Amino acid sequence: MPHILAITGYSGSGKTTLIEALLPELAQLGWRVNVIKHSHHDLELEPPRKDSARFRAAGAGEVMVVSPFRYAIVHELRGAAEPTLAEQIARLAPADLTLLEGFKSEEIPKIEIWREANGKPLLCQNDASIVAIATDSNAQQAIPVLDLNDVPALARFIFDYFGNSNA
Repeated sequence: MPHILAITGYSGSGKTTLIEALLPELAQLGWRVNVIKHSHHDLELEPPRKDSARFRAAGAGEVMVVSPFRYAIVHELRGAAEPTLAEQIARLAPADLTLLEGFKSEEIPKIEIWREANGKPLLCQNDASIVAIATDSNAQQAIPVLDLNDVPALARFIFDYFGNSNA
């Protein structure tokens, strides 16, 4: 299984922005990175009148849309359980690292984004799987505290955390 790391934190803390900034930095270190974002909301990936949406509405279990630029697979759960994290990762192309946005309850390594200005408590105080904190504030903790605004250093921390290996 590839290296897996969740970027976690409260809503509005900057998880998406950090992942977006980390991707080119990790690529410069030679890593291919996949991302899984968990959403609690229904996903509407195409307008309802498009062919692919019509196929799904008609009962297709999966619909693949392909172009010369990208492809997407939309899988209808139709009441089935949400796939486990292992099942989600198995559907992705091979990569050195899979970054997750969210996944607070998974027992996997996590970096917490914490902003004192948000007025929320640190998650790491109740989650031993958080291996570091990325913050724009002062936070004295027993785990590494990293500068949220130093993305190259954050990428290097992740790279070093997994042992500089191209798994």
